[in-house]
Amino acid sequence: MRSVTYSMSVSLDGYIVAPDGGIDWSTPDPEVFRFWIDDIRQVGVHLMGRRLYETMLYWETADESSLDEAEREWAGLWNPLPKVVFSTTLAAVQGNARLASGGVAREIERLRAEPGDGDIAIGGATLAAEAAASDLIDEYRVMVHPVLLGGGIPFFPRQERRVHLELAETRTFGSKVVHLRYRVRR
Repeated sequence: MRSVTYSMSVSLDGYIVAPDGGIDWSTPDPEVFRFWIDDIRQVGVHLMGRRLYETMLYWETADESSLDEAEREWAGLWNPLPKVVFSTTLAAVQGNARLASGGVAREIERLRAEPGDGDIAIGGATLAAEAAASDLIDEYRVMVHPVLLGGGIPFFPRQERRVHLELAETRTFGSKVVHLRYRVRR
């Protein structure tokens, strides 16, 4: 069965977006960007909310000549990747994306039943909170940045129930960013 993973960059105090909506604090250095390139190779489909979808549209429309080699490699992996967008306000999506026809639990159930390789990745705290509430997340992958934001959108929902995790991997990058991968103990 395909694993469901939740991966995001997070501040040391637990936020994925700053109070002003900014994410510039999480811009990856080349070593971290290389990690994300290698990580996306394990993904078979990516689930995301409207805000993350709109942020990631950059890669669909980026001028190839303005991208460096690593960015071209990322775009070459990201753009053909199937994406499912959860939105109540978008009428249409671009590229290799489709709008979800139901809730996140139903979508994950459908994707797990279909033949396919690679993880079912979730991006975005709101969507991940829905999946977590239904006990659908198999792994939490956290890229911790050495910054305190003091508020914003939290990585973990505040009403999260107790979930026992097992540390599967850690990695510290030269920039002092730390990647943590935890499996849910069932």
